[in-house]
Amino acid sequence: MIIDDRHYDIIVIGSGAGGGTLAGALSRQGRRVLLLERGGAMALSDQNVADVDLFRKDRYHPRNERWFGPDGDPIAPQTTYALGGNTKIWGAVLERMREKDFDDLPLQNGISPRWPFNYQHLAPFYDQAEHLYQVHGKSGVDPTEPARNGDFGHAPKPLMPFLEPLREGLKRQGCQPYDLPLSWSSSQEDPSGDAQLYGLDNADSEKLEVRSMARVMRLHVNPSGREVKAVEADVDGETWLFSADVVVLAAGAINTAAILLRSSSEKHPRGLSNGSDQVGRNLMNLQLTSILQLAAERNNGRYARSLGVNDYYWGDKNVSFPLGHIQAAGGVLQDALFAESPPVLSLVSKLIPDFGLERLASRSVAWWAMTEVLPDPHNKVWLNNDQIRINYLHNNREAHDRLVYRWIDTLTAVEADPITKVVTKAPTHPRGEAPLSVVGYACGTCRMGDDPAASVVDGDGRSHELDNLYIADSSVFPSCPSVGPGLTTIALALRMSEALKQRFDG
Repeated sequence: MIIDDRHYDIIVIGSGAGGGTLAGALSRQGRRVLLLERGGAMALSDQNVADVDLFRKDRYHPRNERWFGPDGDPIAPQTTYALGGNTKIWGAVLERMREKDFDDLPLQNGISPRWPFNYQHLAPFYDQAEHLYQVHGKSGVDPTEPARNGDFGHAPKPLMPFLEPLREGLKRQGCQPYDLPLSWSSSQEDPSGDAQLYGLDNADSEKLEVRSMARVMRLHVNPSGREVKAVEADVDGETWLFSADVVVLAAGAINTAAILLRSSSEKHPRGLSNGSDQVGRNLMNLQLTSILQLAAERNNGRYARSLGVNDYYWGDKNVSFPLGHIQAAGGVLQDALFAESPPVLSLVSKLIPDFGLERLASRSVAWWAMTEVLPDPHNKVWLNNDQIRINYLHNNREAHDRLVYRWIDTLTAVEADPITKVVTKAPTHPRGEAPLSVVGYACGTCRMGDDPAASVVDGDGRSHELDNLYIADSSVFPSCPSVGPGLTTIALALRMSEALKQRFDG
């Protein structure tokens, strides 16, 4: 075992939306920060795959990584261990949660619980997050958009030409499509924003030390059990111990919970910060269904996500409970999540040659239907002989099914419109649900709350049981927004950086 003789102000574990953002912000405050990342730098060629190869290889499944699902069968998770974490393969859509998402919200199957603070409290950090990640968008179009201080700092990215007539066709059906807010850079080689670019590369390099290929195994506590005294990590096959005044976990909803459970001790027999028995519980994984539409005109299948529709976010003419969010997927040959998810296309892709898949992609327009789920203590991450196990069943299913069928009805109406010529009627709209292996939207396994008996961390992300342990990823979410967790995770990280500044400055 190697003991690092340097003592840091803060150790951050994980470099994704939460950890990468936080590490950069803390270094700019002048703190000595050690970032531990399980992976290394991702090759540029792997970050910007836009080819049939996306369907041919398990490119974004870590080698030899196997979790086990509720039926006991192994799962090869779609997750990325690299500098920037899962932001290296996200769609770069950064949406704000709506005001009502922070309150007790009646869903079809129950009440989505309130957060320890409201939207207005987080709004200034949303502003900072959009500025830091150079989010491109336009306010005042989406009817569900929450209150803002002003418009986005960058105009929306131009749509692919065939999508503009499709936008107008949706408007004729009574929808109010808007440009999805996208994190975008000025680099032609690497255009989509991520936590490496806007978090780590924005850091003070004199204050931030990055250790890649460092897999954190467990946290060790002091004799009182009230503080983390050391972080144990496997660094290139050697065991290291690192120490800091403050330790921040940001390894994602699955691995953050696993590290805490693996860190059990005499003082914490059920796992670290788990006196409430809530660590690992209340796993929420956004319901995602991909829907294909037949294009009348060819497209290249290589473009970013583009349009959003929230006309059914709070319900429909037939129901008063929320249904969820619709967004246009990226090109079929570019959207990494899409390549993972639709069983129909995934099966076809294995049976046809590359030119056939190219042709299929060029005639397809892909959509995502996205619906939140409720926290359920039986949906959980747990360990069996140090192996990650996941018990999970979706709930709020009727709402999601209604959203899917409502959107298919809308697409059918658009295709029947003689003015809309870029899409055409087809016998069916192939669709498929994202499998459990898609964990980029997972949240909730270490939820925040005011009651230590029912939560893991407080509203600042600080452990109820350990004075110097914080969590800065989507695992702290009490509820699961339909718009995805990315921007909220970044905003919470920036908020935490201010709380830690006050801690150090006294």
